[in-house]
Amino acid sequence: MEKKASVVFFGSPAFSVPSLRALLQAGFQVPLVITKPDAPRGRGLRPAPSAVKQAALEAGLRGLEPQRLTEEAFLQELDRPDFLAVVAYGKILPQEVLQVPRVAPVNLHASLLPKYRGAAPIPWAILQGEDKTGLTTIWMSTEMDAGDVLLQEEVPILQEDTAGTLSERLSHLGAGLLVRTLEGLLSGQVRPRPQEGRPSFAPPLKKEDGHIRWERPAAELERFIRAMNPWPGAFCHLGGRRLKLLRAQALQGRAQPGQLLKAEGQLLVGTGQGLLRILELQPEGKRPMKAEEFLRGRAVRGAEVLR
Repeated sequence: MEKKASVVFFGSPAFSVPSLRALLQAGFQVPLVITKPDAPRGRGLRPAPSAVKQAALEAGLRGLEPQRLTEEAFLQELDRPDFLAVVAYGKILPQEVLQVPRVAPVNLHASLLPKYRGAAPIPWAILQGEDKTGLTTIWMSTEMDAGDVLLQEEVPILQEDTAGTLSERLSHLGAGLLVRTLEGLLSGQVRPRPQEGRPSFAPPLKKEDGHIRWERPAAELERFIRAMNPWPGAFCHLGGRRLKLLRAQALQGRAQPGQLLKAEGQLLVGTGQGLLRILELQPEGKRPMKAEEFLRGRAVRGAEVLR
């Protein structure tokens, strides 16, 4: 395969991995992969490598995990590649880094910019009830996700999509878009253009953001549960124990917000408007299960309220 331009790749989570692999498959040289340092994960909170670090090791690529991106020693390691390709790295790159590549610093973002700039565009698009989202490659600037647009691709949000399933789909489509962007920049067929429209923002989600507020309408809560899956997870409390909700369906009906009901074998909860049918859930300390299984193992008393 003919060798193409050189790309220093920046990325961290699983979303980034298809892009790294696509660049290699397309023949780009990847002399260096930059990822976030190992972080505590799991119940034991043991340091674990990022998904990108694992993929780089499997491919025999050289990697770095810098704490600071402005140190002279790190800048020298970058060594003037043709491109920087940044996919969910997790940090804003300073000007000293952005001016390193010969051709362009390119970022792949999982929204139709300028909508949903920020760290969590996928869950926020679901939360806001969008019926479509997409992918954008931009010529990076020091302002978060504000660079000129290179290419965009629109993607429908399916009714059953969670943040996890939508992220998986976008990660593979985005990998192809990134390759087409770099190839188009090299050929001159892709040229930057300013972002058009008013920006909206998708700030990072915190663990406590998954707490369900039952006074909200059932249709909103159905989207909320999908948007919080897999992280941080939509949760409430039943009898003082944490209960994570994984799938649900909005229905017509009335009940006190948070009131737990059993009707015709269904597990229902009252909301601010309508009822929410729980389809799949995970009690604290147990595995995920269907609502039917939960009901077989636990009686529902009429006075119980989810908090």
